[in-house]
Parts: sequence; C-alpha cells; structure tokens
Amino acid sequence: MLNSSVSLRRRGITNNNNIHNPFQGPSSRLSTISRCSLILLFITACFNASTKDFSFNNWRESSSSSAASSHSNNKKGLPQSVLQQQHDICVVGAGLSGAVIAERYATQLNQKVLIVEKRGHIGGNCYDFLDPQANVRISKYGAHLFHTKHERVWEYVQQFSEWTPYEHKVIGLVNNTHVPIPVNIDTVNTLFGLQLTNSQQMDQWLAKEQVKYDHEPSNAEEVALSRVGPRLYDLIFKPYTKKQWDRDPKELGPEVTARIPVRNDFDGRYFSDPYQALPKRGYTAIFERMFHHPNIQVYTNVDYFDVRSQLDCGRTYYTGPIDTYFADLGWEKLQYRSLTFERQFYKNKDFFQPAFVVNHPYESADFTRIVEYKHLPDQPKSPHTVIFVERSSDVGEPYYPIPNQRNKDLFRKYQDMANKEPKVTFVGRLANYKYFNMDDAILNALELFDQDTQQQQKQRQEKAKTTS
Repeated sequence: MLNSSVSLRRRGITNNNNIHNPFQGPSSRLSTISRCSLILLFITACFNASTKDFSFNNWRESSSSSAASSHSNNKKGLPQSVLQQQHDICVVGAGLSGAVIAERYATQLNQKVLIVEKRGHIGGNCYDFLDPQANVRISKYGAHLFHTKHERVWEYVQQFSEWTPYEHKVIGLVNNTHVPIPVNIDTVNTLFGLQLTNSQQMDQWLAKEQVKYDHEPSNAEEVALSRVGPRLYDLIFKPYTKKQWDRDPKELGPEVTARIPVRNDFDGRYFSDPYQALPKRGYTAIFERMFHHPNIQVYTNVDYFDVRSQLDCGRTYYTGPIDTYFADLGWEKLQYRSLTFERQFYKNKDFFQPAFVVNHPYESADFTRIVEYKHLPDQPKSPHTVIFVERSSDVGEPYYPIPNQRNKDLFRKYQDMANKEPKVTFVGRLANYKYFNMDDAILNALELFDQDTQQQQKQRQEKAKTTS
C-alpha cells in the first residue's frame, strides 16, 4: 500500500504534496518530554477519531494528501530536472492502460518512461487500501473483480501478484427476498413459486416469457424483454437500469442489457470466464510492482495539461477523457455516469449483509447496491465491518460512457481529431469512450504496444540473434 515515503521512492513514485514532518530537520531537536507529549497527543487524537464515523467525501479529501510524504520541488507541476529530460515515452494516467504501456516499454524496449497522474495515487479506479477504522481492504472507486478468458492477459498479470481463486456471486433483494443475480433457475423458482429442475424446463419457461420482435432489438428495453420477458424485466432489469443510468431503458443502446448474463441452469456465478481471481495483497500492490523499474518515473498530483507544453516526449500515450484532451475546440462534452459511495462503519459487527455485493433494484431504494468488502478473501482479521452504499450520479469521476446516439456521433468527431494528433496515442476506456472490463483494458494496451512497436521489437530480436 502507499503507506511510506520509502516504498514510494524505491518505486520512483513521487507525490507532489509538500508535507512538513515536525520530527525532521531542525525541529527534531525536541526534548524527551516534548516528544512524549506529542506522542500522547497523537494517540489521544487517533483514539478520538476512531470512535467517530466520518463521511467518505471527507475521507477522500484527506487521503489524497497523505498518500506519501515524498514530494517534488514544484507543488503544481514537475521538477525542473524532469522537465529538462528527454523522455522516450510519456504516459498520461497511472491506471491499468497506462501501467501496461509503461511496463512494456521499460522492460521490453529499455526505454525511459515518464508517467504523470492527476490524482494523488497510482492505480486509477483499481486503487485500494486498508480502511483505517475497520482494518478491511476496500476500493476507493467501487468493487473490482478480475476475470478473463484471455490466456495472454492471465499470464501477464501473474508477473505482478499472487492470486487467490474467487468466483464472484451477486444476490439481489427482490420482493423482500434475496435471489441470485444474474437470473438463473433459483431466481425464477423463488420469485414465481416454481419448481424447475433442469435447463430444458428453464428454456421452455423463458420461451413463453420472452417478447418476440420482427426486428433486431434496437435498445436496452427490447433486448431485456427479448431475453427474460416482462415480469423479470419489471422486477429487476427496468428499475435497476433506470437508477443506474437515470434514463429509460428505451433511450439506451442495446449493449447495456445485452452484457447482463441470463442463466438456464443453477450457476450462481456472475462471470463464466475460466480465469477468476483476486490479487492476494490488493490491486495497489500490483501497480507498485509494475512501476518498480529504473526506467519508470511516476509523478502524482500533476495535471498533464499544466505541463504538456514543457515536456519533451518521443511519444505520448493519453488515457484520460478524449473530450478533455480536445477541450480547446469548444465542442460539447461527452456524457458519463459517475458513482458516489456512502460509507457506513459498524463496530463489533461481523457482517452487515449475506454477500459481498447485494443489488437493490426496486424503485423505492435511492441506491443501486451495497458493497461489503469484508466478504472477500485475504482480508485482515477484524471484529468490525464497513459497507458502501452505491448511488449513480451525473456528477463526479467519469465511470460509464452513456451509450446513446448523441454520444456515439460526438465521439466519432473526437476520434477523427485523435487520429490526426501527431505522436499521441489514445488508449483505455476514457480515451476510447468505451466500457472496458479490467482484462479488456490490459489486452487493449498489450495489443496497442505490439502494434506501435512492431518494427522496434523486430530489430531488437535480430540484434539478440547476432550477439548470441
């Protein structure tokens, strides 16, 4: 975790918050009594803080400034020494896509890489840490479950962590009853008082329920009705989709509900990919490993657009929102849905709910789901728990591109501009205005690296042959 300036410096990661330590420099000449008094005051303050709950928003404001104690000379930008360097590769964003690109260039082509990250931490939306009260590892930006069918991605991530097998299961509270999500035989039997026992019976039941169209389903509502019929649609799909997107499913593209699986058996897993696992020490530790290379420099709390004109980059990989990159054009903004998280701490309580994720699709709830990280494997032992009540919002960090025709048409205009941008490659979900699972983001970055460096890698292989 990002809990010491030593670990950060070893990995070449610099946080630009200037943090004064009263026990360093001239102020360290304190008497023994003064030091003891300060320590006593610190312990008392920590005890008082631990007995009070605090909002997630307050935590976010304070955490970004305490991610590390190392700092640069320039609080709002980069040190002059960095600005004066020539960088083979500049990467904007220290999330999954940027990390893969940086790691590949550093290790495979021995090139110097500079990463600038606007946030106060590495890891992008995968960033996780130990909750200070509950002593449970949590994710700042919502649950992240790794799963993939791609052998190449699975082999790649093995380099950076040990992995614990974990098959994600979600339950939903529907009609005051917990049922499996995605819909399977148990879901249908519980909600409708049936006794289906096999896939053939489930297929027959679904066939009777499904709405038949004389055309290909053209929006999220038609896709859902064609797959599960009106009853399940009204109970689960429609209210949840409306809360998640703040739009009627008719206004959304078919891909929104098409990506939700429907089972014709008793399989309660959310994903069916052959590789499903969680990193033993969390996701942040993976990024620390990926950046732990002498060719990689990482600076957090740096806005790329504040320093872009001063950087000397052979090539730049941009992972941020594509419309932000071209903000000077004055075009309309692409639309995203964001998430907010209401943190609730429960002292001396083993668990709050029966599963890691419980969806609440019914209209009377003003939230979409509740996440309790304590259910995950490899958590420290703790008598307490903490939950996060998740709500969708139009304001905040960009999470989900809104797939309607207006945004699709607008993105194509931005994409045309991106294709003309010299020495800049746009990579990742925000730059491509496309929802990526974690494995999709990794594979996209790996394939992009291959595509951009094909000639360089060929020359490197030929050189290796001549020297062997």
